[in-house]
Amino acid sequence: MELEDIYRRDLNLLIALRVLLEEGSVSKAAIRLSLSQSAMSRVLGRLRSLTGDPLFTRHGQQLIPTQRALELNAQLTAPLDTLRHVLSPEEFDPAMCGQSFKIATTDYAMQTILPFALPRIYEEAPGLSLEFAPLQHDQLMRQLTSEGCDMAICRPTGPVDPLQSDRLGLVSVFCMVSKHHPLADKALTLEDYMAYPHAVIAISDGVKALIDEALRGHPEPKLALRAYHLEAAVAMLDSLPLIITVPADLAYLVGEKHDLVIKPLPFEFKPFDYSLIWHPRTEHSAAQVWLRNLIKEECSRLIDTRIKDMGFV
Repeated sequence: MELEDIYRRDLNLLIALRVLLEEGSVSKAAIRLSLSQSAMSRVLGRLRSLTGDPLFTRHGQQLIPTQRALELNAQLTAPLDTLRHVLSPEEFDPAMCGQSFKIATTDYAMQTILPFALPRIYEEAPGLSLEFAPLQHDQLMRQLTSEGCDMAICRPTGPVDPLQSDRLGLVSVFCMVSKHHPLADKALTLEDYMAYPHAVIAISDGVKALIDEALRGHPEPKLALRAYHLEAAVAMLDSLPLIITVPADLAYLVGEKHDLVIKPLPFEFKPFDYSLIWHPRTEHSAAQVWLRNLIKEECSRLIDTRIKDMGFV
């Protein structure tokens, strides 16, 4: 039988058959299905027409199922249980989760934000699998649809509608220089910032555009190196007096690792929002809601703590 043939059948009759079998009475089945007794009798007549079998014989007030009715009842158990599951509110137990999730994220978020959420994620859902994809700002919609990403963590560079989003917190920007840099032991001025060569890193997640906006009306800083990886710029610090400008918490993380000097920007810079973004198709998935809530809780707490420690708020 084709799907369209099944569609033309009144499948509610099969539910009525199960209730009649459980109650053994037309009147009791009618009460349970909120029907009149006459309406329930008509349902039984339609069932008999659908199956080509009398389905029940009477013994006093009791309905006695035929062999065909018993066979149908056995065959209905699995599909009806499946329907109950499909139509019931979705429950999610992270401890039993074996799902895979794909997150589009920047290198910055991958290095400085997510590591603080990952331990709790795997503690609550040890069977879960995560895949991280490089975030592409101009292809965000495509990544969250045809490329199968479940969510994205980034600084929104424009309107995200019709995507859904939730703010994780504020991120600001600091500078890094070598301990041998001429500015290492002095306060960084705007003149100094403009005079020395700079490294622009893709990890900065669009920070250059924000800095350019903050420096509008001033000469453009000298660009000596543009690289996709921060390590490439760090490796040049001994041979070039570079200033590397990156998100502040990343500056502290890398500065501690490579023994660099961290300096605040010598001009006004408004911290920017970092966000969790997802497609409406995953809005009501219990597993997705759990993961989004956990990431938001852990990452927001981390960002809020850092932003306060650095004196931005």
